[in-house]
Amino acid sequence: MALRFETILSGADDHEKRQFLLLHGLKEYSREFSQNRLYPFLSELTELYRTLTVLHEKQDELREHFPRELKEVDLERMELVYDQTEDHSQNIGEMVQLIEWALPLVRNVMEEGMEIFNFVEDHITIAEVGITPIYRDEGYWFVPDARAHMLHLLRYEVSLFTSANERYRTLKTRLLDSVGRDSPDNTPESIKWKLIRQYHDLPNPATFSCETELDFPYGETMLPVAKRKLMAHLFA
Repeated sequence: MALRFETILSGADDHEKRQFLLLHGLKEYSREFSQNRLYPFLSELTELYRTLTVLHEKQDELREHFPRELKEVDLERMELVYDQTEDHSQNIGEMVQLIEWALPLVRNVMEEGMEIFNFVEDHITIAEVGITPIYRDEGYWFVPDARAHMLHLLRYEVSLFTSANERYRTLKTRLLDSVGRDSPDNTPESIKWKLIRQYHDLPNPATFSCETELDFPYGETMLPVAKRKLMAHLFA
């Protein structure tokens, strides 16, 4: 079960139960990290930590609006949203205590995941295959899966995402094929030319190869960390 801020907020009437649920959840996340599985666990913990931090910083606003019920936290606008009815109330003091108790615990487990993330990122190299064109917002990308002895051939595309206050770049990927990683015929250069012949809409594609010797889970760790590394390479 993903840990979300509702787990904390809804516990104002049952302090010990919410503490138990949080501790149990954090133990499960820590177990995933011990197996070098980062996602979606690290992103969920990061979101929870960010939400708890917002709530902690908004203590005065929480007390000012008491006894209206806190409905949600709008993270895009960094605002607290309250239920307009006053039929419900929360013990704000107890909720603040829960948040202050939870923050260091969540941070400690989140830092476990970040240590793995940083280690993996430091041991991944993005290499350009052939001549890279000026247009690099879409192209091909080769990512190894050491455990399966496979090389996954991906097509990537960079797009813009607009939120309430900011614009973000996102990287979308689509699996085209998977080939044997150790075959001498499957060099990055030969694979690139095969893809050019197969897919005619990209006659001069930007092509990159992810190089690493790490033997970590592909879907939960290698691919998501490598995507961040590729984005950093594209817009360095």
